[in-house]
Amino acid sequence: MDMIRELHGTNVLICAEDGPQLASERDANDFLGAAWAAEATMVAIPVARLDPAFFQLATRLAGEVAQKFVNYRIRLAVIGDISVQCAGSKALRDFVRESDQGQALWFVRDIAALDARLAA
Repeated sequence: MDMIRELHGTNVLICAEDGPQLASERDANDFLGAAWAAEATMVAIPVARLDPAFFQLATRLAGEVAQKFVNYRIRLAVIGDISVQCAGSKALRDFVRESDQGQALWFVRDIAALDARLAA
């Protein structure tokens, strides 16, 4: 079950490991709607909830989803180990590195890492 937690002044909707996949830009609307209902300013989505196409940058899914979250001023955190996906794609490694330097989209190993990142 999804839950809302306040981490260092940020209301974060932490999505459950199980549930509908984010497999299209349209699916992002469900996550955004849940964030608005919970008055969250950040959504933390586990890797298990992301369609594998999200990590294949040629599909443009990651960029489209990230842009939708930016447009609605909701930050996005991808939670989990993506080392296997990054090992197979220099473009994805670059995307993750650049995203992590900003404020709109972060890739973190777990909620503890997200908590530490928000504390910084």
